[in-house]
Amino acid sequence: MTPLDYLLLFAAAFAGGAVNAVAGGGTLLTFPSLLWAGLPARVANAVSTAALWPGQLSSLWGYRKQLRGAGLAVAVMFLPSMIGGAAGALLLIKTSNGAFERIVPWLILLATCLFLAQEPISRAVLRRRATNAADGSEPSDAPRPSVRWLMVAVFQVFVATYGGYFGAGIGIVMLAVLALMGLQNIHQMNGVKAVNALTINAVATCLFISQGLINWRLAAWMAVGSILGGYLGAGLAQRAGQRAVRRTIIVIGLGLAVALFVQSAYNGAHGVDRKQHTSKPSGRG
Repeated sequence: MTPLDYLLLFAAAFAGGAVNAVAGGGTLLTFPSLLWAGLPARVANAVSTAALWPGQLSSLWGYRKQLRGAGLAVAVMFLPSMIGGAAGALLLIKTSNGAFERIVPWLILLATCLFLAQEPISRAVLRRRATNAADGSEPSDAPRPSVRWLMVAVFQVFVATYGGYFGAGIGIVMLAVLALMGLQNIHQMNGVKAVNALTINAVATCLFISQGLINWRLAAWMAVGSILGGYLGAGLAQRAGQRAVRRTIIVIGLGLAVALFVQSAYNGAHGVDRKQHTSKPSGRG
């Protein structure tokens, strides 16, 4: 790999850590950069997960004061996050590299759509909250708090399974669920999200390590960038230009999905053997 490759990967990890601290979607920056550097899709996914995990830890430290009063949300979602993260990682391990490369464009498209849906979902949640506040109570058909938290726990298993398998966009889904559960402080919600994203990716990373899917040189290099980005992103969340960041991520996600769909169609039409490409997990050069 060239010095430019390493610079790009460091920058992508820094930006990914910062984006994850604010809302989520950092994988849509790190994963494409690793593909561009020449890693097979499955290895790129594992390295991206391992590299962003330390950044999520530093982001959590930045939100530590905001977690006061959020113990119930953390407790309810913690075990489902562990179970789902392990299930998703095991599913990825069982998926061949060729099959994963065929699935990747759909995963990136799904993650980008989740990112696009974040603002409309947030507006709908705020409208509902304002309506309930004006009425002075919740709707009569609203389930009891215990039932709602059980629903959150079950839903979190599925979110975490997707997170362990690929992961882009899980923070957005978790923020929407927490808002629907009545949490109002966005920084507290980001703290809860950080705890669970950290749990999911920590479990997945351990399983990826056990299967030898981690390129340690690249993961360590990118981890430094994600740590810096995660901490600074948490501290600067209120002052960040989120609209420009969101638009950049959406363009990257949609562009990458289209490019991979075209590449997959071309490879299928011309019988390109992807095994030759996947034999060089250390990247280009």
